[in-house]
Amino acid sequence: MNFAKLREKMLKNKIACFFLAICAFFYGIGARLHLFLYKKNILKSKKAEARVVCIGNITAGGTGKTTAVLLAAQLLSKAGVKTAIISRGYKRNKKEKVKVLFDNDLLNWQETGDEPYMMSQMLAEYKVPVAVSSDRYAAACEVIKEFKSEILLLDDGLQHHKLKRDANIVLINARDPFGNGYMLPYGLLREPLSALKRADLIILTHSNLASETQKTKIKKKIKSYNEDLRILEAIHKPDYFYDVVNRTKMKLEDIKGEVISFCGLGDPASFEQILKNLGLKMNQTYRFKDHNAYTLEEIQSLSNFRKGLPLITTFKDYVKFPKGWQEILKNKVYILAINLEIKEGNETFLKVLKGK
Repeated sequence: MNFAKLREKMLKNKIACFFLAICAFFYGIGARLHLFLYKKNILKSKKAEARVVCIGNITAGGTGKTTAVLLAAQLLSKAGVKTAIISRGYKRNKKEKVKVLFDNDLLNWQETGDEPYMMSQMLAEYKVPVAVSSDRYAAACEVIKEFKSEILLLDDGLQHHKLKRDANIVLINARDPFGNGYMLPYGLLREPLSALKRADLIILTHSNLASETQKTKIKKKIKSYNEDLRILEAIHKPDYFYDVVNRTKMKLEDIKGEVISFCGLGDPASFEQILKNLGLKMNQTYRFKDHNAYTLEEIQSLSNFRKGLPLITTFKDYVKFPKGWQEILKNKVYILAINLEIKEGNETFLKVLKGK
């Protein structure tokens, strides 16, 4: 049982809830102490010789952070800015060295983590290096030295203070902005909402899945911590389907009727809702744990229950298919490519990224 399912089960039990609340209390103390030590310069932040922009969140998963990093890298590259991405490489196997993905390098996702590997593949045409290390200052130094990078995008680094940043862009999911308002593991907050004081820009993602009343309440809550904070709204917009068996792009309207979806995401409901909005009928939905590394047994199980229907997943899931999956899933396997689209605010987003 993964953490999300275990937590959901525990929240239904009063004794388990009390235990989670105690854990959340101490987690909150730890988060505040960690930030305090950096503020008092007891723990030292290091400045890279480039502009560092953090794109992160205050809750665990589901905000669409990766698509925001991809959009930022694309906008900066199109503007002629030498850009690189810095990531810790969550759940990668080898963590002792800096790994740099560039121009379709032949590293595998186990060495770098699924999201950095996926970002590198999707940004290949823009020639954006992705550096992976638990020591993000070391990763920053590596790409600056090798690629003369001018702006570094710190992927999911709002709670990481070792690498000094010049701006913080915080993503908040309009569907579930603050969890239940408590810290992990009782709630979904990674740190107290007062962290919003450190933000330079808020992007309210999945904004089309929340009512105007809900969004107004969220914005009011955010403004109570940082009155002058700029807030942009964004949606996750489907772009195309990719046939992974035949390696071809397909138009959104090319797939119709009943489908089966599967994914290992922080917010699987949003992905499934996008498919429904495309007019597809969900025969079955399979939800795996976030960052799930698929096994041949899981792929075989999907094949056994598909009943000849198309299987639809995400790029993040596809990069973690095991060797030999093609022998099991021989046809009708599609990736839905999804982009982040900011409503009336790309100029503001780019301005914060560039610091101009």
